[in-house]
Amino acid sequence: ARNTRYVRRRLHQMGLIVYGNDNSPVVPVLVYMFSKIGAVVRTLKQKQLAVVGVGFPATPLMEGRIRICLSAAHTKEQLDNALMFLEEVADSLGLRYSQKPRSPLPVVYGSEDEIE
Repeated sequence: ARNTRYVRRRLHQMGLIVYGNDNSPVVPVLVYMFSKIGAVVRTLKQKQLAVVGVGFPATPLMEGRIRICLSAAHTKEQLDNALMFLEEVADSLGLRYSQKPRSPLPVVYGSEDEIE
């Protein structure tokens, strides 16, 4: 659960919209447009990061998403590398849709605080 909480907090801090249960190791990230799903999956695959793209008809037409599958075996270094790649993709493809204010405070790995 530590890895899940850490990744979810960091994704929220990046301005991405994250769906799903806060304790679930499957982390859906909203990309909205169907055309962006393939671009995100391909770009991350080139960086050796596997994610699953999910779109219509499994989701509403304008609610395409990628799913990140986490494991307790992932190290903090692996998570940070994956988050760096996700941030690059979020910038290049315009995935920062969240309107929530972003905290400037760093997310501490292993912190037991609840996600806001």
